[in-house]
Amino acid sequence: MPSFPTLSGLPGLAALRAMVRERSILAGLAAMHKYLGDAFQITLPGFKPVVFVGPESNRHILVNGREDFRWRTESDPVVKLLRHGLLVEDGEDHACMRAVMEPTLQRSAVNGHIDAFWACTASISDGWADGETVDMLVEMRKVALLILTETVFAVDFRPEMERLWRPVIRSVEYIAPGPWLLWPDIPRPGYKKDLAVLDEYLYRIIRERRAAYAQTGKLGDDLLSVLVGHQENGEGLDDDLIRDQLLTMIVAGHDTSTALLAWALYMLGSHPEALAAAQTEARAVLSDEAPTPEQLKELTFLDTVLKETLRLYPPLPVGNRRAAQETEVRGYPIPQDNRVMFPIYLTHRDPDLWDDPESFCPARFDRSQGASTPPAFAYIPFGGGPRNCIGATFAQVEAKAVLGRILHDYDLQLLPGAVHSHMGTTLEPRPGVKMRVRRTTKNEPQRHEDTKKSS
Repeated sequence: MPSFPTLSGLPGLAALRAMVRERSILAGLAAMHKYLGDAFQITLPGFKPVVFVGPESNRHILVNGREDFRWRTESDPVVKLLRHGLLVEDGEDHACMRAVMEPTLQRSAVNGHIDAFWACTASISDGWADGETVDMLVEMRKVALLILTETVFAVDFRPEMERLWRPVIRSVEYIAPGPWLLWPDIPRPGYKKDLAVLDEYLYRIIRERRAAYAQTGKLGDDLLSVLVGHQENGEGLDDDLIRDQLLTMIVAGHDTSTALLAWALYMLGSHPEALAAAQTEARAVLSDEAPTPEQLKELTFLDTVLKETLRLYPPLPVGNRRAAQETEVRGYPIPQDNRVMFPIYLTHRDPDLWDDPESFCPARFDRSQGASTPPAFAYIPFGGGPRNCIGATFAQVEAKAVLGRILHDYDLQLLPGAVHSHMGTTLEPRPGVKMRVRRTTKNEPQRHEDTKKSS
């Protein structure tokens, strides 16, 4: 069997320089890919993952050979934070919990939330003063948090937004790539208090939902209610396990939506012709009222913008697994417990798969104009196979509704300033997306307090 290529000498120095210059781990991976090909190994003290790039490897790791890999690594902070959340479970535990949660995130359920997507967007955008400069990375995080908690948990997060903003951010930072990759047991001072505040909130809304259920005997069809009401073999889920799923949704769910929305606005702002086309479409299709699912489907250009944004900036840019047993991928041997990485970001920018891959070109996804379909597993912004992102449909419908409302209601101007991709828990535009906003509708902003839900 072949051995993995590794970097040394001048190519290794070039990869290091790329990381420093672009302030991105992804730049280093891209340099390694350039010099070493589609399969290579990183050799750092205590960190020796093997890396595979391309559709063939993606298909094997995610589908054909998926039983040879596991997600859970007990020493990783993501497991310590999420404990037994869906994202970090394997095998039967993952399959059973996914079966419980999935119906609340299927398209029929998501379409029922479009009104809430519309209203939550307005509850944030109504606070933008005409001509004000806002950071869309921050504003889209607010929108994503409100949407997630109102629709998935059926609670009103507005009274908690200021108090829980820092704990939510800290939970995301806690599992972002960092020194823990080289030193799993590195001390993490400064997180305990903030994470405890978030836990207190989650346990409280679980208790309140249980109390409401005990009093009325009724539960909604939101995820929190489904988890509270779930029974299997006469036993329900305990508060700890429910907490783990709720925290997983907050960390993984809202942060991926934040990244997609912020990057889409940045790409539109960076390409005035695309921004003008998206605004023209939104204003032709949408009105002041919440759209129907059919109207959202008519936003075909915006759909190509979102797909192209996800190609260039997949929210989770690098997939991660560990070998559950000794195995091989594409003829390369992988010892048991070795970390395996598959950078979605690199596959999405591979010149062998995409014409002019570094360019923003929504037309490459316009099937009505004869755009070709990419090879299977060449485009996997939400992963693939049985473990694909459980919230993929939710995120895409949400993004259309949120951006549709903003494009309908506002003229946008991206302000000058360098933006780079930051690989935290998700791939974010840093230091932010600064845009000047001007309201285009004649009516005064409408407040939406009457749309709030509470547990």
